[in-house]
Amino acid sequence: MELDPEMAAAIAEIERVGVPPWHSLSVESARRVEDEVFTAEESRPVAFVRDLAIPGPGGEIPLRLYRPGETGDGPLPVVVFYHGGGWTLGTLDSIDGVCRELAARADCVVVSVDYRLAPEHPFPAAVDDAHAALSWVDDHADAFGGDPNRLAVAGTSAGGNLAAATTLRAWNFDGPDVAAQALLYPITDHGCDTDSFAENADGPLLTRADMEWFWERYLRSPVDGANPYASPLRAPDLSGLPPATVVTAGFDPLRDEGVAYAERLAAAGVDVDHRHYPGMAHGFLSLTDDVSTADEAMDGVADWLRETLG
Repeated sequence: MELDPEMAAAIAEIERVGVPPWHSLSVESARRVEDEVFTAEESRPVAFVRDLAIPGPGGEIPLRLYRPGETGDGPLPVVVFYHGGGWTLGTLDSIDGVCRELAARADCVVVSVDYRLAPEHPFPAAVDDAHAALSWVDDHADAFGGDPNRLAVAGTSAGGNLAAATTLRAWNFDGPDVAAQALLYPITDHGCDTDSFAENADGPLLTRADMEWFWERYLRSPVDGANPYASPLRAPDLSGLPPATVVTAGFDPLRDEGVAYAERLAAAGVDVDHRHYPGMAHGFLSLTDDVSTADEAMDGVADWLRETLG
């Protein structure tokens, strides 16, 4: 497969703006670049957006709530969403466009979580915040027109890792009940040693050196990499988990570990919808305005959520 022409053009535009490799920057500089380049100026309108903060295990956790219709329209399914950025970068603003698209297309409430970032707050701080946010949404969904009986998690890249880890944690420790998990080019293993890492070591958009840099900042020590809440692919048992959709991209170092996680879920008896896009690169769902395959893929994720959550 060749890189999709629209994807290639979008990558060229990002490179024209000037995005150095993440691993070549300081954490502070990388965060500034990520905010400047990936925060959209225009985004899809939704009926209701509100920023709030909830108590968390390490202080307040900022959330952003999106609702596609008025609160009097009846309870809607709720998707708790975790942004990407290698557990080191990312904000509510940088994932705002994806959350708006998902809320509008899936007709659901989306709750975006601004979990604590590494290296200031290494593993398992992000997992703790992700689970605390899920629990809060489960307890308070009716206050913002959400249905706690139709509760899903979702995330991109490191956020997909947190969505998978939070689902495992909820299953292993008595809730909350998660009805669906949408894992969008997720990080699932600490190894960085798959064929897709070799094929896409130099990108585009994400390199092997970038991922090693992110892992070094996220984990307290390499020993944490074997923990299933850091590397969900290493969980001994995935049976009994809720249905999952797993999105992977051909030109992505994370491709093979996403495929492997989808296969392990299916082998454990989990209902899995694996959507692979050979011509796409990491992060492509943020490019729905410019890449038609990304637009179709976002529709696919939204349709799956709508159908799975009833």
